[in-house]
Amino acid sequence: MRAIQIDRFGTPDVLGIVDAPQPEPGAEDVLIRTVATSINPVDDKTREGAIGEGTPPLPMTLGWDLAGIVVDGGTSGLRAGERVIAMSHQLSSGRGTWADLVALPAQAVAAAPHAVSLVEAATLPLPGLSAWQTLDWLAVSSGQRLLIAGAAGAVGGLALQIARARGITVDALVSRDAQAGFARDHGADLVTTDRHALQDRSYDAVFDTFGAFVTEAVADGGRYASIATQAGPVPDLSSRGVRTTVNQVREDGTGLSELTKLVDRGSLRLRMHSTFGLHEIQAAHDSFLRGGLTGKVTVIF
Repeated sequence: MRAIQIDRFGTPDVLGIVDAPQPEPGAEDVLIRTVATSINPVDDKTREGAIGEGTPPLPMTLGWDLAGIVVDGGTSGLRAGERVIAMSHQLSSGRGTWADLVALPAQAVAAAPHAVSLVEAATLPLPGLSAWQTLDWLAVSSGQRLLIAGAAGAVGGLALQIARARGITVDALVSRDAQAGFARDHGADLVTTDRHALQDRSYDAVFDTFGAFVTEAVADGGRYASIATQAGPVPDLSSRGVRTTVNQVREDGTGLSELTKLVDRGSLRLRMHSTFGLHEIQAAHDSFLRGGLTGKVTVIF
């Protein structure tokens, strides 16, 4: 079968399509034929060798996101031919999704949304779970105020929509004026590019997607979550009774099922910037690296 692998770290030209052995699913696994995947920042960092310790051994198959068709559901109850999505924690498991066939634990797999194509659905797993799981940790509820730093990015844009679907009042800090329209159109109240426009200690929770560290914005006794692992830990706010975390995404089929419901209800709209074929994987990465994306870069198998 075909797989996208690297045997050394470097620029996108280290990405190659190889003939790899088919996976042998275990008793608790689901075997999936890949239809589409998408590129995430972690894929880029892994390719260039920026992860450091914990990187799977070379050669490795990359990829976290997956949308495809069940080949063998094993004991999961999923039937051959069903449309599914999944996220593989490639760094910890070594199971990359950029391959024709992928075997993943059943608990990491969920039925795909009906309202969108599988190519669109491939944009959801990693950023969607990052948003969903971090919002759960923040424990912000209907009627409370949430600030999202980076509310127009892949994770932040989904977090904004999920939070609004939960009845949460959301303000948005975005990087560029061009992103303000997206945040307003998806329900943010205050939208700004200026962190100094944020009122101090006025938010029950802050969701920081890029290491903004707008720590003065969170209220005493609130919560502050970052997903920007490369930016380091959140400053200690315990003197103000603020709990902090740098949240790490985990495989979660149950969470994906909840995200699928939001997509099918129209509460969660997915964004694609561009689509490439498998043999255009280097060009897909080049597009990702150029930035200025209005959605995710997807790859079709």
